[in-house]
Amino acid sequence: MINEVTQSTPLKGWWETTEFPGKSFCDLREDGELVLKKTETFPERIIAVLNPDNADAALKALLEKFPEVEAKLRELEQEWDSTPDKLKLMGKVSRLRDYLLHTNAIGDFDQLHRKIISWEARLEELVEQNYRTRLELVEKAEQLAANSESWKEDTQKLKELGDQWKAIGFIDKHRNDDLWNRLENARNKFFERKRQHQEEQEKELLRNLDLKMEIVEKAEGLAESENWKEVTEIFRQLMDQWKSVGRTIHEKNEELWNRFILAKNRFYERKRIHFESIQAEQEENYIHKLALVEQAEALKDSRDWNKTSQAFAEIMDSWKSIGKVPLEKADELWARMNAAKEIFFTNKRQHLESVRVSQEDNYAQKFALLKRAEAIKNSSNWRETTEEMNELLTEWKKIGPVPREHMQTLWEQFLAARKHFFNRKDDDREKRKQFVEKQIQNKYSKTRSFLEQLEQELQEERTRLEDFRNALENVTPGNKEEELRTHLEKLIAQTEHKIRHKEEKVADVRKQVADLEKMNRPGNKEEEAAVIPQPEA
Repeated sequence: MINEVTQSTPLKGWWETTEFPGKSFCDLREDGELVLKKTETFPERIIAVLNPDNADAALKALLEKFPEVEAKLRELEQEWDSTPDKLKLMGKVSRLRDYLLHTNAIGDFDQLHRKIISWEARLEELVEQNYRTRLELVEKAEQLAANSESWKEDTQKLKELGDQWKAIGFIDKHRNDDLWNRLENARNKFFERKRQHQEEQEKELLRNLDLKMEIVEKAEGLAESENWKEVTEIFRQLMDQWKSVGRTIHEKNEELWNRFILAKNRFYERKRIHFESIQAEQEENYIHKLALVEQAEALKDSRDWNKTSQAFAEIMDSWKSIGKVPLEKADELWARMNAAKEIFFTNKRQHLESVRVSQEDNYAQKFALLKRAEAIKNSSNWRETTEEMNELLTEWKKIGPVPREHMQTLWEQFLAARKHFFNRKDDDREKRKQFVEKQIQNKYSKTRSFLEQLEQELQEERTRLEDFRNALENVTPGNKEEELRTHLEKLIAQTEHKIRHKEEKVADVRKQVADLEKMNRPGNKEEEAAVIPQPEA
């Protein structure tokens, strides 16, 4: 039972005579500081400073806040139980842990912290499993790189290893970078040996066949992808690569082309069906969310604070459980929902002294988001971290105001963490661009040297032809005159055939050199990207 503080009842006496659930977790100091006691799982911390004017209201607000804190853990616990890939919840577990360490409420925080500790132990175990699985993939890749001679089959195996790598969940950055470098080195070693093998063959038709097979295999590997935007761009690049590859065996070229078009059409048909289903789903979501907005607008002028607050919470739970609506309707719908909520909660804030506790809770939530942003700002998992950074910003925008003394500093620190990550992402993109330019220059140098060699060989053949013709004109009459003439005419025909073949080869290589020179000129970076595969992020 909570007694009222009066002038005749000092604060300490009020505390000793007041009974309420959770009192055993707290202690009141002489200076009025209300302390949450230390346990095995969290340190002691001050949750409020009481005085005779605010003691009753503050104690009531802190007691009412703890069920909200418990609800956050139960919400995450439900998501934990229903989520197969627990590592996707790592950021949320981390944020909830930081939130529990900073939010102000009265209740059994120890049991909540123990639940967080058990989740973090499970996440650490899953990370270790992912590390061992990736290590096995790397060792397989290194074995292929060192011993492979079956180029086509082992190229597919390496591709499958890469696909398997992408399917494996999160591990810590240091070990992930080490394993990724080993995998990249193995792949580079494998493709370098394969490239040397192809160069030794000196058979342009077979080389082109192999290039087109790689394009087709990559296209077939992407046909079932759901990364719609990224894979659409990749198919455009694959088409450009196909056009840049020279001719190959006719019947094989037709077969590969049909396979490539089949994979491409399969992806685009799935993409069309996907977006049509999304549109239909979003229209249905709009109907459900519109009904929630109308409920909220009917409640916005209510003065039944507790009941209506719960009703708004249920409305928002329902809102969150419903997917996206059409983009052109989303802002208006959300604006109406926010307007209804704002009217009600503005009125509520004018009647409830607990606004201070609410603002401090907002601070704890945003502080948890800040801690998570700073924890991942040095990550090199560009795609996943970009999504999480945007998720953090979305969550940030959903959270209400914090105390004025923290507002500017907290926001600037959060923006600084985001800016740090996206600057690193831009730097990495520039490095990959420079890598492409270097590859094109190396290919240009090799092709240019090969052209000079062919031109020298062509000149030698022409000189030899001239010698044979001179010899034919100066054959000495005699018994073997006819036999010698026949022999020289045969040599001349063979040499003329060689010269025609060399001239065709020289013309083809000159075209390759011209194409590479064009790529080296400013404004042709898209062509470079089409010819030289981009390194993975």
